[in-house]
Amino acid sequence: MLTTTVTNFRKNLFGLLEQTIKFNEPVNVSTKAGNAVVMSEDDYNGLMETLYLSSIPTVRQTIIDGLHTPPEECIPENEVQW
Repeated sequence: MLTTTVTNFRKNLFGLLEQTIKFNEPVNVSTKAGNAVVMSEDDYNGLMETLYLSSIPTVRQTIIDGLHTPPEECIPENEVQW
C-alpha cells in the first residue's frame, strides 16, 4: 500500500488514481485529522462481495469447510458441474 500526505495526494491526484486503478494498489492518505484509504472500484466491489458472502452463515461455513478439505478429496476442475 502506497502512503502519501494529503498535500502530495492533491498534487498527484490523477497519477495516483490511475496507479490505483491500473495496479489495484490502495493509497493511504494521511492528514492531521486522520487517514483515508483510496482503492479501485474493482477492489471495493470485491471487498463488499466478500463481506456479503461472509455474512451468510451457510456460505461462510462452506468456505471454511473447503479450506480444510485435503486436495486429494477434491474433484478435478474439469469435472466440476457449473
